[in-house]
Amino acid sequence: MSLETLQTLNTQTLIGNTAHRGTAWHYRAELQGDEPNHYPGPIPVEDVARRLFGWHAESRAIAVERPADARTMTHESPKGEPMRWMVVPGRQAIVRSDRRDGHVLGVFTDAYVPHPYTEYLLTSLANIVDDSLSVSSAGLLKGGAVAWVEVSVPESITTPEGVEFRPNLLATTTLDGSLATTYKRTVTDVVCDNTRNAALRERGQDLKIRHSRSSHLKLGAAREALALVHTTADAFAAEVARLCQIDVSRHMWGRFLDAWVPTTGAHGEKLPAKALRHAEKKRESLAGLYRHDRRVEPWAGTAHAVLQAVNTYEHHHSPTRGETSRAQRNMLRTVTGAYAALDTTAWKTLQRVLADERAVAAV
Repeated sequence: MSLETLQTLNTQTLIGNTAHRGTAWHYRAELQGDEPNHYPGPIPVEDVARRLFGWHAESRAIAVERPADARTMTHESPKGEPMRWMVVPGRQAIVRSDRRDGHVLGVFTDAYVPHPYTEYLLTSLANIVDDSLSVSSAGLLKGGAVAWVEVSVPESITTPEGVEFRPNLLATTTLDGSLATTYKRTVTDVVCDNTRNAALRERGQDLKIRHSRSSHLKLGAAREALALVHTTADAFAAEVARLCQIDVSRHMWGRFLDAWVPTTGAHGEKLPAKALRHAEKKRESLAGLYRHDRRVEPWAGTAHAVLQAVNTYEHHHSPTRGETSRAQRNMLRTVTGAYAALDTTAWKTLQRVLADERAVAAV
C-alpha cells in the first residue's frame, strides 16, 4: 500500500487555479471532507499555513535501552517493569508537534537545523517573488517529512507553436534529510501537467540551502539565481520554438528509440528475456505516445515531440516500485532534479542521433 493514499492526496495536497488547469488526477470529492482541496483560483496563503503547516518540527532526544544496573533515566515498561535508558549524545530526532505517537520524521546530529515550513516555503517565497504571482499548489508527503509550495502566473501561456505552458517557482524542503531546502524554476506543460526545465542548456535555475546553523537564504542572491518566474516564460517559449524547428524523421525517431531503449546489450548481445520484455513494452508505449497521444502527436516530427514523449512516459506510464505512489514519485523527482536530468539526457541522446544522421548524409 502506498504511503500516499487517495485519502492523503485529497487532504494533504492543495491544488489551485483549477479553472485553468483542471482537477488533479487523484481528485475525489468524497475523500476531501468538509473542505475541498481544489481551488478555482489561487490558493490563499492563509489556507496553506492553516491546513498544511499548522504544526512545527520539534527536536527530541534519542535514547537507547541499557542494562538494569546502569545509572540512567528509569521508566516503566507496559508490564510495570523498570526499564533503563541512556540518551545518545550528539543525536536528535525530528518529530511533528501535533503528533504524540512517536512518529519520527528524521534522525540527525545536533548540527542539523530544521527549516520551518511556514518560514521557508511561504514567508521567504513571498519575499523572493512579487504580488502578481499566486500559490498554485502545495502539499505534504511522507507524513509531513517532505513539503512544497509552488507559485505560478495566474493564467497559462500559449506559444505560436500551440504549446500551452505555465512557468512556476517551486519551493521545497524536508525534515528527513533527503533534500536541502530548494527553490527551483520549472515549467508545466498544461495539457499533461508535466514539469520541464525552463531551458535545457541553461544553468543556475535552482538554489539550495543546507540545514545548518551557518546557512541562510539571501534574497538578493535568490532573485538573481532564479531570475524570477516571469523570465522563465521567455526562456521556455524560445526553447519550444527552437525544438519545434528541428525536424525528426521517422527513421531518426527509430534511431532515437534504439539509443534510448536498446533491445540489445552494449556489444550487440541479446538481452535476458525479462529485460527484453521490459524494453519492448517501453518502446511500444513511447511509440504510442509519439504517434497518437494528444500531449505529443500535434508536434510529431520535431525534437519537441521526442522530448515530450519521454517526459510524458516517465510521468504517467513508467512503472512505480515498492510503496511509492506515482504522485509521490513524480513530486520527489521534480524537487530532487531527477526530471530535469532526464530531460537533459534525452536531449543529448537526440542530439547524438541527429549528428550521426548529418554525418552519414554528408558522406
